[in-house]
Amino acid sequence: MKLPLTRGNRRGASLAVVLVLCAVTLLILGSALSWVTTNTTLSQRNNEYFRTTAVAEAATEKVISRIMEDYKRGGDSLVIASVSTYRDEVPKSADNGKMAATYKFTDGQGGNNKVFVQNTAPTEYKLLNSQYSGLRGYTTPFRIIANAQQHDTLFKIISAVRQDIDVTTIPLFQFAIFYNLDLEIHPGPDMEITGRVHGNEDIYLQPGANLTFREDVTAAGTILDGKKPGDPLLRSGGTITFDGERDSGASSLNLPIGTDNSPAAVRQVVEAPPSGESPTSPLGSQRLYNKADMIVTIPPNATSPNHIIVTSGIINSKGTTVPQQQWDGAANLLGFLKLSSFYNPRESRTVTALDIDVGRLRLWSGKTTNILRPNLPAGDVRIIYVDDQRPKTALKEPGVRMVNGAILPTKGLTLATAAPIYVKGDYNTSDTSGHVSKDNDTTYARPAALIGDAITILSDAWTDALTLPALRSRKAKKTTVNAAFLAGIVETTPSGYSGGVENFPRFLEDWSGKDFTYNGSMVVMFPSRIATGAWGGTGDEFGIYNAPTRRWAFDTNFRDVTKLPPGTPVARKILRSVWKTMKPNTIAITGP
Repeated sequence: MKLPLTRGNRRGASLAVVLVLCAVTLLILGSALSWVTTNTTLSQRNNEYFRTTAVAEAATEKVISRIMEDYKRGGDSLVIASVSTYRDEVPKSADNGKMAATYKFTDGQGGNNKVFVQNTAPTEYKLLNSQYSGLRGYTTPFRIIANAQQHDTLFKIISAVRQDIDVTTIPLFQFAIFYNLDLEIHPGPDMEITGRVHGNEDIYLQPGANLTFREDVTAAGTILDGKKPGDPLLRSGGTITFDGERDSGASSLNLPIGTDNSPAAVRQVVEAPPSGESPTSPLGSQRLYNKADMIVTIPPNATSPNHIIVTSGIINSKGTTVPQQQWDGAANLLGFLKLSSFYNPRESRTVTALDIDVGRLRLWSGKTTNILRPNLPAGDVRIIYVDDQRPKTALKEPGVRMVNGAILPTKGLTLATAAPIYVKGDYNTSDTSGHVSKDNDTTYARPAALIGDAITILSDAWTDALTLPALRSRKAKKTTVNAAFLAGIVETTPSGYSGGVENFPRFLEDWSGKDFTYNGSMVVMFPSRIATGAWGGTGDEFGIYNAPTRRWAFDTNFRDVTKLPPGTPVARKILRSVWKTMKPNTIAITGP
């Protein structure tokens, strides 16, 4: 029998429903609170992990910063010798007081307030990676691992970060073209660049014909299809082809001279050092003067060979003097130095030149009577520095001229000077067996470089007595030069174009229809300070020169470390290869 639903029964049923609903609500609320609590905990844990990882990374970056400073100052030998001190380079109160007070640092091997730092392999000359792929350099690998843990936290998370870096020395003569100034290439005829190109500033491209880059082109500034602001010349009709990468905003490559790499600072590498400068200082160690096997000093008032002093280099503190009868051509058949003069129409001055007869130098250097031989690590003279102290005047300026240079000393030759350099005739084209390097074949060339204020090419037809008449009297002959060039330029101004890469080697003759073959590396680091005559004046009777047919190529010998020119300047870079988090308190000496 069905009982009637009374008011009391209805109230009891409602209460039961409410209790059930309350229980469900409390269950849902508890679940929600549990979810929120769990997510909050996870979020806090994640935040702590990310903070601690960032702090561990900061510890590795402090070590890398210190390595960078030491590497620029003293090279990889200083870095290797300082590994033990780097292990103490954890963030300190002076760096970041809050970080130092909040976090504990360990090296993963039980050492507190330590970072793991290890040189993981010997120095090796090898192909580089990343933006420097295709180049070679001396690399020394290091591994840095930092473990960090925050004090007084719920989770006590330990984060570990590992960074692998290579401290890398890059010889600059591996570039077909390298500029520390704005780089301009605006050739009229077709031009092909066969090696890598880099500019530490902007690169401007406005050819009159076809300009082709066979390998990568990089600029720390911007690569621009157009002329440099202020260039007064008008050009049109050219096309530009890049067979490799074209990258603006690349890292600059700087000489490790211990100061800024402004053109004025970089020029110091070709200047003689001031009194009191240490040859082992960052700048001193990069000066060509301090790398020379032989130093030729021409005092300010020198007017005859009797005033010239020839000594050994700093290997024995210039302690050996070469007697005049050994180097003076007037007194000895094998003499290899003499004074000469000729007129330079671009400079509108007479060049008071020191001529270096390379053929005679080679014979003298190879003789047992060479008084410098006991002080030469390589036996032969490989680097000559000419300290020409004679001032530039309204009518005259100094210079160094290389003559009779078809065959170089067996182990190569670098000439360095703060004065302008002139090269007369074929240079570094043959060996002593009669083999001749032709066109862009450098099989028989020796490692060679010319480093100075400016570089001017004189063909074998050049005659000192015929420099004042009209251009038609200065007819050039086909000439080949195989050597790296490092020198200055006269920069573009509203009154004149610099001449660009195509006119970096300067000319003073009528080269119409004649080949100038060049194999090497062109490096521009600063404005010329002595040879400051502006580019210009071609194509007429009274011009300075008419351009040759340029048959130019990068000398691929320079990719072989054993064939780089003596004293090749280098840039030092830190290349990063690995960044990763890893299991805390573990150490991997090698491996990925």
